[in-house]
Amino acid sequence: MTHDNPARRAFFRRACCGSLGLAASIGAAPLFAAEGRKTAMTADQALAALKEGNAKFVADAPLRAAQDRQRRLEIARGQLPFAVLVSCSDSRVPPETLFGRGLGELFVVRNAGNTVDTTALGSIEYAVAVLGVPLVVVLGHERCGAVDAALSVVEKNTVFPGSLNQMIEPILPAALLARSAGSAQGEELLDAAVRENVRRVVARVRTPEALIAGAIKAGKVKVVGARYDLDDGSVDFFLT
Repeated sequence: MTHDNPARRAFFRRACCGSLGLAASIGAAPLFAAEGRKTAMTADQALAALKEGNAKFVADAPLRAAQDRQRRLEIARGQLPFAVLVSCSDSRVPPETLFGRGLGELFVVRNAGNTVDTTALGSIEYAVAVLGVPLVVVLGHERCGAVDAALSVVEKNTVFPGSLNQMIEPILPAALLARSAGSAQGEELLDAAVRENVRRVVARVRTPEALIAGAIKAGKVKVVGARYDLDDGSVDFFLT
């Protein structure tokens, strides 16, 4: 039996019948339609803003992030982030802090190993098609525990308890590629696997089947890969 929920009806009415804006411009079916403002930044401007924020963070002179009462009220009725951050759940890698950003500026998708499954890809597509975000950053990091665990599976046939094996599974191809690419060992091998994992996730987001593929091809949206250094705080945008 289907329950008639007024709030649910209102959501789909707004989603299907509002302004079609970016969803139409990227060739997407009008499943969603954003209401309100969107960022005026281009992908290049968004990337430059992140680089500037990280440079300030590294220099111990972080940008003054907007997160006071005035900012809360400003974005209470609608968000307008300028970048999607696909990052690891590691507590040492908080995206807003690394890039000096405040409330409502970053749309963050986080899990151990910064992988992208169907739910994560849908979240990214929502941010681009509905919220008008022009930039997607896949951010790996130094000494990633999830990637290290994947290497342990590849090298030692390690079996982890609970759902950990399923969590690590998407990272295994990156671990295999990194190991087969050369003679690197230890942290050097781990770092190679971290970067390979980022490359694979970027390719996943850029796939022609993704909702945002048209926008990427048209140059309206960029998907880039980066690696965060835990020691010095810098972000290397090595895949653009």
